[in-house]
Amino acid sequence: EPNGHFPHNPEPLPENLTEIAKVVKEKQADLGIVTDPDVDRLCFVNEDGTMFGEEYTLVAVADYVLKHTKGNTVSNLSSTRALRDVTEQAGGTYNAAAVGEVNVVTKMKETNAVIGGEGNGGVIYPELHYGRDALVGIALFLTHLAKENTSISQLKASYPEYFISKNKIELQPGMDIDALLSKVEEKYKDQPYSTIDGLKIEFGKEWVHLRRSNTEPIIRIYSESRSEEAANALANKLIGDMKEILGI
Repeated sequence: EPNGHFPHNPEPLPENLTEIAKVVKEKQADLGIVTDPDVDRLCFVNEDGTMFGEEYTLVAVADYVLKHTKGNTVSNLSSTRALRDVTEQAGGTYNAAAVGEVNVVTKMKETNAVIGGEGNGGVIYPELHYGRDALVGIALFLTHLAKENTSISQLKASYPEYFISKNKIELQPGMDIDALLSKVEEKYKDQPYSTIDGLKIEFGKEWVHLRRSNTEPIIRIYSESRSEEAANALANKLIGDMKEILGI
């Protein structure tokens, strides 16, 4: 009913997509398509009812664009490394931006990127306009799928497999978060790292991104690795480091 109240949380996350997953299987559909209410986030459901993964929406679309237009890509620091892998494989350069659509767009303009976006299913295609747009994402994704002449689950299997773990550590109000992150940065100064948005540290093909919340006394901890267990272990390692620094 168009009364302003959604029947469930409209964020396109797996726990909110059980009904479409069921219908895709029942109807033997080739895929399911999901957007959020303002149509800037996009994710897909595989033919067997499993999730394609919103982190991989941009990866698949970028793969298609880069096959036809040589160039660079951009995503934010908290997005999957798979985009970098696909970009470098195509001979382009990947750049990371601070979290936030405006930051990604700014970096895309700076680096003349042909495709970019955010790991929450946000596709930005400059040929159309500089903004996340699920509709152009759908068009590019379906064209890619048709040209590859494959199933959506087989397409997903063709990309490097990564898992992102999302955690947080609660702090006492008024605590100096900048000083805490500086101490973590010092501990890992020999690793590749970025401070354009919190602190992101790379460990080979693994990474962890620490960001302060703007609204509550917490640090968000995003980590990525080749398996869920390894991603969680990396997050726990950094949580342990921070607790040790704080003496808790």
